Amino acid sequence: MTAGYRGRFAPSPTGPLHFGSLAAAVASYLDARHHDGIWLVRMEDLDVPRSMPGAADDILQTLSEFGLSSDEPVMYQSQRTSAYEMALQQLKEMNAAYLCACTRREILDSALHGIEGPVYPGTCRNGIFSGREGKAWRVKTNDEAVVFEDRLQGRISQHIESEIGDFVVRRADQLFAYQLAVVVDDAAQQITHVVRGADLLYSTPRQMHLQRLLGLATPNYMHLPVAVNGKGEKLSKQTLARPAEQSPDTMFKVLLFLRQQPPDDLRSASIDEMLAWAKENWQPEKLAGFKQFAA
Repeated sequence: MTAGYRGRFAPSPTGPLHFGSLAAAVASYLDARHHDGIWLVRMEDLDVPRSMPGAADDILQTLSEFGLSSDEPVMYQSQRTSAYEMALQQLKEMNAAYLCACTRREILDSALHGIEGPVYPGTCRNGIFSGREGKAWRVKTNDEAVVFEDRLQGRISQHIESEIGDFVVRRADQLFAYQLAVVVDDAAQQITHVVRGADLLYSTPRQMHLQRLLGLATPNYMHLPVAVNGKGEKLSKQTLARPAEQSPDTMFKVLLFLRQQPPDDLRSASIDEMLAWAKENWQPEKLAGFKQFAA
C-alpha cells in the first residue's frame, strides 16, 4: 500500500475516447486501485478552439461504462482561469516570466531544432524590440539538468534551456498553456502519482521546473507506451482513431495491450470482473522501457 496515493486521468475533450486513451485511463485507474489509492478525473478543456461540444460528457459516459468513475467531483480546467492567473502573477513577481513578441515564423527562422521542435532562442528575454508588442508569456529556464526517475522509462535528464528554450505559459491568444495548467491542477488536487502516455515524457522536466519555481510538490511519474496505428502514428482524432467500443472484449484487449497477460477464461467475464482481476494482478513493470505499442 502507498499511503495517501492520489492519481488522476486527464483527457482533452477533442473527440470521443479512443482505445489509446482508454488504455491510459485503465492503467492509471489500476495503479491507483492496486495501491488502495484515490483516482480522479480532470477534464483538460482549456484549449477551447480544439474542444468538441459534448465530448466531455461523452468521455465521462464512456469511462463509466468501463467501470471507471472519479472518486471526487470532476475538475474542469475551463473553470480554473483564476488559479492560473495567480500562478502567472507569482512568476511575474519573481521575475521568472516575461512577455514575448515573436511569431512562430520568426522562431522557426532563427531557432535550432530541439527534442520537440524549434528551441526558443531567448529573443525577448531581455526586453522586446522597439515597435513590437508582447502577447505571449514565457518562463525563464536555465541549462541545469532536470533529472527524474520514471517508473517505466528510467532516468530522464533534460537541459531545458538548450533542448526546449524558454517556454510559453500563456499563449498569444490569452489561453493558458498546458504546462502551467497541469502543474497548478496537480497541486490543487494533491496528486502524488501521475500515470500517463509516453508522448508527455519530455514535458515533465518543464513541469518540474514550474513546480520548483512555484514551490509545489513533484509527483511520482510513470509514462506508459502510447497506442499507435499501422503507420506508427499515435491514435488520436487527427489520425482518425475510432471511438472505443463499450464491451468486455475491448477491456480484455486493453489488458493485453498493457501486457498484463489476462488468463483466457477471463474473456467471458464481465468488465467489473476483469477490473477486479487486473487490480489484484497489476504489474506495470511489464511495460518498462517501451514508448509505444501497436493497438
